[in-house]
Amino acid sequence: MCASGDTIRNIMLAAHRQGLTSGDYAFLNIELFNSSSYGNGSWKRGDKHDVEAKQAYSSLQTVTLLRTVKPDFEKFSMEVKSSVQKQGLNVDDYVNMFVEGFHDAILLYALALREVLKSGFTKKDGEKIVHQSWNRTYEGIAGQVSIDANGDRYGDFSVIAMTDPDAGTQEVIGDYYGKQGRFEMRPNMDYAWGYSKLRIDESKTSEHTNNTPCKSCGLGESAVTGIVVGALLGAGLLMAFYFFRKKYRITIERRTQQEECNIGKHRQLREDYIRSHFSAA
Repeated sequence: MCASGDTIRNIMLAAHRQGLTSGDYAFLNIELFNSSSYGNGSWKRGDKHDVEAKQAYSSLQTVTLLRTVKPDFEKFSMEVKSSVQKQGLNVDDYVNMFVEGFHDAILLYALALREVLKSGFTKKDGEKIVHQSWNRTYEGIAGQVSIDANGDRYGDFSVIAMTDPDAGTQEVIGDYYGKQGRFEMRPNMDYAWGYSKLRIDESKTSEHTNNTPCKSCGLGESAVTGIVVGALLGAGLLMAFYFFRKKYRITIERRTQQEECNIGKHRQLREDYIRSHFSAA
């Protein structure tokens, strides 16, 4: 799923009422813009459906941009919040992916520009500055930022799930690092899709009883990595469809305007032609 928080909640409530959140199905929410508050409370609205929503969200995993715990980021977030409040703006989410990205982009430009100047070039050598920003890793406000040899940024993502169904607490359970292509579970995380909750009763599946845990049971790191990659591909397809649809619509509008302009020109030429013939007669 990829939708607003209220829409996701309505979908999860509907799924819960159909009995789909008892553990047989996993629901994935792709949060593209990292605009909601970190951590708890996405199911909570203070209405009569809160109890149902909390139960439903135990089957929901949210894939979002990397959630950081860096002190520098917390300081940066507070500074942005203070700046917004001084301008008299009423904004719930002060720091999202656009603010983070703009900060890290300015930092990358400064690093590349400094290196270009040291090499004897000037700030007008834009091509040199651009290429100097490629194929490098530096420390951004929310964590490491890695740019590949083509100038594309590697994506780092986190998976959020409910770790305490009774309290409804949602926390980051693992992180995916794009440059390394590695998914890491965070330590000491107990959540509904963990190994202990999904292990199959070996006494019912095998005549041999032992204390060796079933290696194929549970949602291991490889499975979670598959979920993350699949979710990211889904997000990419959604965004590609959106931009294709937008570009296609703009193209149609331009063609329509051009055709209308051509029709107008032909009509004017025809009228001028008829008028000139009548004048000659």
